[in-house]
Amino acid sequence: MDRSAAQGRLVTSRLTRRQRRRVSQGIQYALFVAVLVVIGVLADWDRLQNQFAQKALAEELFPDIITIALRNTVVYTVSGFVFGLVLGLVIALMRLSSVAPYRWVAGVYIEIFRGLPALLIFIFVGVAVPLAFPGTEIPGGTYGKVALGLGLVAAAYMAETIRAGIQAVPKGQMEAARSLGFSHARAMVSVVIPQAFRIVIPPLTNELVLLFKDSSLVLFLGVTLQERELTKFGRDLASQTANSTPILVAGLCYLLVTVPLSFVVRRLEARADRAK
Repeated sequence: MDRSAAQGRLVTSRLTRRQRRRVSQGIQYALFVAVLVVIGVLADWDRLQNQFAQKALAEELFPDIITIALRNTVVYTVSGFVFGLVLGLVIALMRLSSVAPYRWVAGVYIEIFRGLPALLIFIFVGVAVPLAFPGTEIPGGTYGKVALGLGLVAAAYMAETIRAGIQAVPKGQMEAARSLGFSHARAMVSVVIPQAFRIVIPPLTNELVLLFKDSSLVLFLGVTLQERELTKFGRDLASQTANSTPILVAGLCYLLVTVPLSFVVRRLEARADRAK
């Protein structure tokens, strides 16, 4: 046994680094294929198909899953992203301000809203705000509440992203603008911020993908049939039919949007890397 082990180590030591890497990759591929084979053999595919892939039931979901659920999901995501982008820009500028109270407020906001789960933010918007301000209605109804909830969460992350982008712009850009007679505010708006946004487009696009998925938390606000998004739509029909096919179709609708967006993020990141 000792002689065989010694011979094995001797053979391994004679392999080049590239050959050892190929052997390692071959072992990993073999393990991957073995796992797939085991799953394919042990899984009850008939039962899975019956529970998740009923063609007739899936066809009944259309066109409502597109015209109502997917449309609402997109509207919720875009409204939350726009609100979060505007608020995030303000918070980022406060974070960079020379006025100490602005920096403190921005820092506290970022730490709180990045540290709290998005679900708690939605509960706060749906329950705490009406209790704190009796008789006050958030403009837009459910759509306004969703935009506020998603935007408050997104703004905390976007603020740090935008701040990093502003700081990544060479200081010479601000100095050049000031030498041309621009005020600090005008130089920031006309010169620095546009360059910063070009830098942070990839992470902001990635934040859009995350918001698209976080829009599923809308169900905790209590929505009408016409206000349902994909997750709520799929859950309701899955409960009615005692079958999980609606949930699977809803998941595919999410992928219909998130996969192209993820591809765009990768392309933007690759372009940014080439520009460095």
